[in-house]
Amino acid sequence: MSFLSLDGISRTTDPLNNLVLNDSLEPSNETIKTLQSLRTIHGNFSDKEIPDEFIEQILHTSVRAANASGLQSYSIIVIRDRDKMKKVCGYAGSCMLLYCVDFNRVKSCAESLGYTYYPDSMENYIPGCISTTVAAQTAVVAAKSLGVDSLITNGVHRGDMQRIWDLLELPQTYCFPLLAVVLGYPNEEPAFQKGRLDGVGVIHRDKYHKLTKDEVTELTNKYDNEDLHLGLNNNWKAEGKKHYFDWLFTSWLDNSNPKTTETQIFKFMKKCGFVDLLK
Repeated sequence: MSFLSLDGISRTTDPLNNLVLNDSLEPSNETIKTLQSLRTIHGNFSDKEIPDEFIEQILHTSVRAANASGLQSYSIIVIRDRDKMKKVCGYAGSCMLLYCVDFNRVKSCAESLGYTYYPDSMENYIPGCISTTVAAQTAVVAAKSLGVDSLITNGVHRGDMQRIWDLLELPQTYCFPLLAVVLGYPNEEPAFQKGRLDGVGVIHRDKYHKLTKDEVTELTNKYDNEDLHLGLNNNWKAEGKKHYFDWLFTSWLDNSNPKTTETQIFKFMKKCGFVDLLK
């Protein structure tokens, strides 16, 4: 049911959840406007440098993010050398922030007071991972508010991961490089903003909703719709695929069979001491 509210905006009542939805979905304040303007610059950064004072503002905002048990169980390595950025994650901009899940600071504090502390389990790693990721996303939002674009990448996990420890002298245990945030200004404005799913299959009301056959078909069609810009590859039709997902599951994702050997990431997580009872 639609109605005109007192503020003059057309709104719709969701009969299933009695929620009032804004049909226009226009951002109602500058914070939401900044968040909805987020975009990824995929390695196409210019030579323009970010002022040092911007980097400091981004860092001081990043650490304000929520964190488990007040531990801030992460370390942020700031890199301004573009060649080193490429060696670390494969991309370069004006600045790179490497976010590591890191318990060494906490462990050092414990040991300085005569306590033993072993964050050697997934029970420690998962909250640390969440805290690290939230801090990284907060940095991205802070950067965007200053007119600085970004790329969040797991490029640190590609190739021989040992290079990260060698290049940056990371601790051998209880420190794992999780993701890199590359910051900078684009060489040129992107032609469009990437789309996002925001309905069935992503947002669930009151309980988990298992997709129906028709809903799965609708999702497939949405990814096929080039105007929505949901996918990674705009040339999947030229490659002879009927659907975007045909390309995704045959040419991009390597998950067609169960893993029979340890992945490199798992080996390094064991080496770092984050896998229960395995070192």
